[in-house]
Amino acid sequence: MSGVAHHAKPVSERTLFGHPIGLANLFGVELWERFSFYGMVTILGYYLYYSTTDGGLALEKSTATGIVGAYGGLVYLSTVLGGWIADRVLGMERTVFYGGVVVMAGHIALAVLPGLTGVGVGLVLVALGSGALKANASSLLGTLYDKNDARADGGFTLFYLGINLGAFAGPLITGVLQDHVGFHYGFGAAAIGMALGLTQYVVFRRNLGTHGREVPNPLPRTEIPRTLLVVAVLAVIVAVAALTGVLTLSNLPDMTTGVIVLASIVYFAIMLTSSKVDAVERTRVRAFIPLFIANAVFWSLFQQIFTVLAVYSDERINWNVFGWTAPSNWIGSMEPVWIIALSPLFAILWTRLGNRAPSTPRKFALGVLGMGAAFMLFALYSGTEGKTVPILFVFAVLAGFAISELLLSPIGLAVTTKLAPNAFRAQMMALYFFSVGIGTSMSGVLSKFYDPSHELAYFGITGLVTIAVGAVVWAIAPWVSRHMEGVH
Repeated sequence: MSGVAHHAKPVSERTLFGHPIGLANLFGVELWERFSFYGMVTILGYYLYYSTTDGGLALEKSTATGIVGAYGGLVYLSTVLGGWIADRVLGMERTVFYGGVVVMAGHIALAVLPGLTGVGVGLVLVALGSGALKANASSLLGTLYDKNDARADGGFTLFYLGINLGAFAGPLITGVLQDHVGFHYGFGAAAIGMALGLTQYVVFRRNLGTHGREVPNPLPRTEIPRTLLVVAVLAVIVAVAALTGVLTLSNLPDMTTGVIVLASIVYFAIMLTSSKVDAVERTRVRAFIPLFIANAVFWSLFQQIFTVLAVYSDERINWNVFGWTAPSNWIGSMEPVWIIALSPLFAILWTRLGNRAPSTPRKFALGVLGMGAAFMLFALYSGTEGKTVPILFVFAVLAGFAISELLLSPIGLAVTTKLAPNAFRAQMMALYFFSVGIGTSMSGVLSKFYDPSHELAYFGITGLVTIAVGAVVWAIAPWVSRHMEGVH
């Protein structure tokens, strides 16, 4: 055992820009995973609803955007499975690696298999792999910092920069490939991106030292058959629901949202009643509930970049840039430009302000308010027809999306690791991703109500409801802060 302690010390002392050296490795693997994910998801909607002559599968437009939203929700739902595998079977570090392998297999399936078969196999694999990688890369990053390390917020913000470099580059490349050589080449590029991420992860694996190697709560051999039975039963339920028409492509987002909401309620109940959670930890879990709801509302608007705004981009935005028409899926790359530009400023701001910065619930409230306000700006062009919305206007609106995201998302990741009960660390992270999942599948549900002919109502009402939620969170922020028990 002394050998482990001896190893851990030099690793924790090696730094890069003042942060633990392992951050660089996680930054890289997350960058390439997001490159492949966003590169694929921004062309997925078009692939589903474009006519067969344009290389698509000719589904109904509202069904296609619903599938994209539901699929995003399922990725976040599978983070729980990823958290469970890390806690009980593989440990965080190995789960990240195997998750990446499964993601790559999914993108290969999308690139190679034709029609809805490729979509089905590919999306299931990408969802499972991303879930495993996503829940654990963030948690693994949390283990590199002590509980009261002031650098953690800065570290998560840098990690966030990696996510957004990937999110920026992915759609640029898949969009050009889709336009010039077809959808399957775009999906192939996503597979290559993930392969690059895995390669650098393996090469620099030792930078993580012993972090995330241990399995916190190993699954006893005797429980393995029972676990496999549960998995089999769930698979059968889904298959029966699909075959009997209870679950269809068009109600997929509604069903996904319902399942995640139900799962979240069960999870909160388990944590609040578990004997492994002490009184202080229980209070912190309660404080997490309003943040959870605010987060879900925020993402239900934000993730419409891939549902409603993907259609909007194709039909309403004038993509003419100096006489050249850009691919409409570049809408997915515009918001990350702002994140990349503004992340360092926010990192400096929080570090400078230290404990004078707004409390976490206040930051959440500002993020939700900003998102609602930015979304309402699209109503300004309601009443116009065709591809008339200037690309620069949309780029400016997405700056509002980015500022709101920076107020809420990296902060959400950091506060989740701080509020988590010790016995449920990885699973609390999965619960955070559930709130993102509810929002993402809701973006699919809401997309069915979008119609270019009544944009004023669509953007106006959703924006106003979100602003109202932000105002409530602002009002109850002092209560939330008190119950966070010493977490700022």
